[in-house]
Amino acid sequence: MKVLQTLPQNDLNAVPAAAKAAEDSGFHMVCTMENRHDPFLALGVSAVATEKIMLGTAIAIAFPRSPMVVANACWDLQVASGGRFVLGLGPQIRPHNEKRFSVPWSPPVPRLREYVNALRAIWRCWETGEKLDFRGEHYTFTLMIPNFVPPSTGQAPVPITIAAVGDHSLRLSGEACDGVRLHPFCTRSYLEDVVMKRIEEGMAKTGRTRETFEITGGGFLATGETDEEVDKIAEWVRYRIAFYGSTPSYWPVFEHHGHGDLGRKLNKMTKEGKWDQIAAEIPDDVLHDFAAIARYDQLQTAVEKRFGGAADAIYASTSQDIRPAIPAEVLQDMARIPTAFQGFSKHW
Repeated sequence: MKVLQTLPQNDLNAVPAAAKAAEDSGFHMVCTMENRHDPFLALGVSAVATEKIMLGTAIAIAFPRSPMVVANACWDLQVASGGRFVLGLGPQIRPHNEKRFSVPWSPPVPRLREYVNALRAIWRCWETGEKLDFRGEHYTFTLMIPNFVPPSTGQAPVPITIAAVGDHSLRLSGEACDGVRLHPFCTRSYLEDVVMKRIEEGMAKTGRTRETFEITGGGFLATGETDEEVDKIAEWVRYRIAFYGSTPSYWPVFEHHGHGDLGRKLNKMTKEGKWDQIAAEIPDDVLHDFAAIARYDQLQTAVEKRFGGAADAIYASTSQDIRPAIPAEVLQDMARIPTAFQGFSKHW
């Protein structure tokens, strides 16, 4: 199993040391988020500051960017890193697209399918010389002259993963992508009983196999060297569960466990402005459904119980401001947890 570490995106000057420290400790990937900062810049810095650790966006928001712009950024990151980059894309919700990015909204799954296919068409054009002739409802790419084709270094195609929560996006991940980045508001039971069925339905459409499809995330990790450190992170996780659980789009996870009333109560509390009280509504049994909670010396067992056989990679943290210093020997122990994923396809 892979363990992913976040980067300090607030200052690019801090990135080289952080990326190298993650590599030296034995983390498998450094990843960026798109909250307050651009998700690609820190990975460019990381690519030239490291030698073997994987790099990935978790995630970059798709629709405000043309696929051609993203194709260029990904190509350069793949070249600079020697083939270590993995693209994570997500659609974001309608209000953010329309009101934060000023991007017209349309049903996200059909548009994201086109987006993924357009990226691959552009890269095939650059790598193999295939004529660029992509025509869709949302995107059209038919012009590519030699002056605009970046030189190839023979790298493998960039793997494309997408963030998925609902049934349609989960099916799309299995149908068209190399992996899925699951939301942390997810339990093992929901992953096994609901998520995997939708992914497998998508895989069946195109003949993809689980061995080349990577499942990342699907829960929280609360860890530290001491019990006090663990408790502090666990309380942060408890609040995040309450925060996400107050939103109707995440209620299917609660409903799966018979906690539908809890979601509705949390929603009512947030509308009443009781943000500082919602965490107290999450009991310990619900907290443990969503998270692996353990000190470093007990982490391998807790992670295997919570994620083993279900996820291929997990986030050490889902916050760019919280980066657990998991010891190298513990990361090595977790790397021995078997996974179904064996590696991304190398075929163009």
